[in-house]
Amino acid sequence: MPSHPAPPGRTVARVLLPVLAAALLLALPFPGPLPGAGTAEAASVCQGRPTRTIAFATGELRIYRSRHYACAVTVAKRPGTRRPMTVSLQPRGGRAAVRAGRFDRQSGPVTVHSLNRCVRATGSVAGRGTATGWILC
Repeated sequence: MPSHPAPPGRTVARVLLPVLAAALLLALPFPGPLPGAGTAEAASVCQGRPTRTIAFATGELRIYRSRHYACAVTVAKRPGTRRPMTVSLQPRGGRAAVRAGRFDRQSGPVTVHSLNRCVRATGSVAGRGTATGWILC
């Protein structure tokens, strides 16, 4: 059975139509985030579920836990200006993971392997901070 070739106009339209549609979409101005869409700051930087949030005068220490890991972040109460911040997370019997420096919003995340281990966390913003005892045992 001989096949009948498509008319030349249809082949050109079949190829050019998707290319023109894509070019038109790229040329349109992007309106920004959609209503109701979250911001990137709203997303957690740590894996796992939030376990503890400990507030102090200049910020808060947030601790997350998954099955094998623990993660901690120190977040400033008033972000904006760079100031000294630290976050530390230590598994029992292990070495502490520390993130320190001058940050404007948060210090961290720091993650440690904590399967069947307690952890100890500290966090500070501008010289004021908090520390936990052995938790998540």
